[in-house]
Amino acid sequence: MKKVLFITPADASHGFALAGAAQEVVAAAEAEAALVRVAGEPDTAVAAIDERLLGGIGEDRLRALEKRWSGVLVVLPAPATTAESAEDYALRLIRRAIGYHVRMR
Repeated sequence: MKKVLFITPADASHGFALAGAAQEVVAAAEAEAALVRVAGEPDTAVAAIDERLLGGIGEDRLRALEKRWSGVLVVLPAPATTAESAEDYALRLIRRAIGYHVRMR
């Protein structure tokens, strides 16, 4: 059976694991290596990563990783977001969906 894996920073170390889900705690510097490793695991179908870990991974690199992997990558919004970061998150989702940047006013 395929599994769902949550990749989170240390401050969320107990969240998903307490619910019985597979969880890997990584630092932001290790996030890209963790995604590459997960993409190479044939038993992982869905990887959900905390958006706070994506700071060092470029948008192009993330998109290339998604295209190579047959699984689904989900970005979890950071907890306690401000209105500005919520808009940034929405813009990133739109950019990923349609393939180019949209300027919102």
